[in-house]
Amino acid sequence: MRKLILVFLLIFLATPMIAQKTDVLNLKEYLVQLKKHHPIIKQANLVIDESEAKLLKARGAFDPKFELDYDTKDFKEKDYFDKFSSTFKIPTWYGVELKGNFENNSGDFLNPENTVPANGLYNIGVSLPLARDLLINRRMATLKQAKIYKQQAAVDNQLMVNKIMFDASLSYFYWLKSYKEKEVYQTFLENSKLRLNAIKRSYELGEKPAIDTIEAKIALNDRILNLEKAKLNFQKATFELSNYLWINEVPVEIREEVVPDINATDDVDSVLKLNDINIENRIETHPKLQSLAYKLNNLSIEKKLKRNNLLPKVDFEYNFINQTPSALNSFSNNNYKSSISAGIPIFLRKERADLKLANYKLQAIDFETKATRFNLQNKINATRQEIDSYGTQSDIVRELVADYTTMLKGEERKFEIGGSSLFLINSRESKLIESKLKEIVTENLFLNSKAKLFNVLGFD
Repeated sequence: MRKLILVFLLIFLATPMIAQKTDVLNLKEYLVQLKKHHPIIKQANLVIDESEAKLLKARGAFDPKFELDYDTKDFKEKDYFDKFSSTFKIPTWYGVELKGNFENNSGDFLNPENTVPANGLYNIGVSLPLARDLLINRRMATLKQAKIYKQQAAVDNQLMVNKIMFDASLSYFYWLKSYKEKEVYQTFLENSKLRLNAIKRSYELGEKPAIDTIEAKIALNDRILNLEKAKLNFQKATFELSNYLWINEVPVEIREEVVPDINATDDVDSVLKLNDINIENRIETHPKLQSLAYKLNNLSIEKKLKRNNLLPKVDFEYNFINQTPSALNSFSNNNYKSSISAGIPIFLRKERADLKLANYKLQAIDFETKATRFNLQNKINATRQEIDSYGTQSDIVRELVADYTTMLKGEERKFEIGGSSLFLINSRESKLIESKLKEIVTENLFLNSKAKLFNVLGFD
């Protein structure tokens, strides 16, 4: 029988604990759900998808191309001309383009230069720039920049996710603060109810004057009013927190029985990755500085392209021609067609201006990088000092709460033996409530500072 009673008691005691654990939404679970389901996070991830699409587009500039051209003219029963041409081109990295061509032309009024053998004419050849666009060109630069942009998109995405998680963390900490304030007022409301009932019984027995019941009732109503205000703040905080909770693109409304983790301070460092931080290493690998470095690389490529435009444009093309391509040795230096073209602006004002603008942009990024590194260092130091200060303030406020609690208990004992008054008890209790609220506010500021450090460090 005793074993059955013991088992029953264990089940009875364990059930509330399990229910409470189920109803607690801790910071880690909250942020995991945020990163997994929130639409803004998914929107931020589109930056990476966009960069991959741009990279694919840039690679498309090196895709082989097949071109077909057919031109004909018949007038008054005369075959003026029929011109057919098909070309296969292979772009390569250094501006060189390989190509093969077949043309078959005929007609009574065909331009003599387009005359080919009856079975058509084949040619294979190459075209290449000899000055401008040889070592770097727009096609090459675009592909290089697209690769860098993909890397930059990853760190920019990290910054966007970091900002969302920072805002969400502040929302959670405000939810925790409003919950704790509500619980404080709820606790002291129950104390006021018990005190009023005890004063009424003492009055009925003739031990306390009627004025004490009025004073106890005033204190009770004051607690009720404060509790209603705290409940309203908690509801607002709950709705604000719900903005960050989504599942399968559907917003989630937090149930009334769900509460925050009152021990969030113990886990905040591990959840926000603030344990054992090497500040110097983190600054050098900070996503904001990495993003600026990628911008600098992109602008350096742009500068090379602008400098390349100062060179004269000299394009050369050479093609072997043959009417029997089946035999490779039939291609000969004696049968060919080639061309060369050249040109350059006289003053190069546009090209020189573009190069200057590229240099100015590079200098601007360099200045921005130096300023960003300095600002990050200062923000990190200021935030860490802020955390230390709020930690010290929390210790002081906890001592105040303990002392005010001792004072209130002592005043209550004196009241029981007739050595004090209800006014003094209410006064002591108000001071205790005030100190507890200060403790909650200080804890909230401490947690907000932790979130701020997380934001400054750029974690995701």
